[in-house]
Amino acid sequence: MLSLNATVPLSVDFDRPEDYFIFLFHIIFATSAVLLAGSVVIGISSTKSLRRQNRFIFMLNTSISDTLVGFSVYYLGLFDVQEGFPSRNGTYYILPTLLGINVITFLFAQFDRYVAVCYPFFYDRYVTQPVAVGACVYSWVHSYSMLLARNVVPVSIAIRLGSIAVIVLQIVIIVKILMTIKLYVIARFQLGRDPPSVEKENKKESLRIIVFVVIIFLTLWCPSFINIIVKQQTLLGVRFRNEATNLFAIMARFNALTTPAVYVWGSPALREAVKRAVWGRVCPKRKRR
Repeated sequence: MLSLNATVPLSVDFDRPEDYFIFLFHIIFATSAVLLAGSVVIGISSTKSLRRQNRFIFMLNTSISDTLVGFSVYYLGLFDVQEGFPSRNGTYYILPTLLGINVITFLFAQFDRYVAVCYPFFYDRYVTQPVAVGACVYSWVHSYSMLLARNVVPVSIAIRLGSIAVIVLQIVIIVKILMTIKLYVIARFQLGRDPPSVEKENKKESLRIIVFVVIIFLTLWCPSFINIIVKQQTLLGVRFRNEATNLFAIMARFNALTTPAVYVWGSPALREAVKRAVWGRVCPKRKRR
């Protein structure tokens, strides 16, 4: 593990042209993720009308996680780090666990949108803002409680706990895929029969965003997940020098950039909030004389 007195070497040796590309890529990616996801966090946090809607609370939670993932790349991508067993300059899985926050949050967000569209009266009465906030808090408590348990037990037990977590994650992914299909059907057919209204457009927008986000998330994250399963169950699987050169891990972390990008693209209200609260202040328009 990482020692406070040790000097952690860089992730590449700079003896090949591609080393410069890898190093520069991680700097650009980390900065872009922090700026974009951070802008979404500020935009939602500073806009009362967005904070009062459950769907934006879930967006806020994932964007906080994505912002932290962006910051984590400054370490995981620029220095020689290898998580897992055995670990080299690792973070006790503290930084990689940030991706698990989004897995749980997306699942809650999918159920939230399903209930909102299919059972609107029940939703308005029982799925209140504190419920959404509680679900987001649970995603953090659950993820890091499991991580704490793995870090305090012997390595042999930690490996078993990791295997159980992978099995549970397989079940979660199957549920997410089924929910994504269900939400697509709802957005495609059920809402199509409803009369035009502002509420209908808001529901269509929220369903479109969550479906796109989950599909992209699973597409980028599943290769890493499959590789982990193969390495645990067999002697096969692709192994990389460190986290900076781990193509599958890079794909998974790329969600920190694509997820807030889909949020801003799919929601005009969020786009306006980000423009007003962040970029409008950073790059104010000059008044014409």
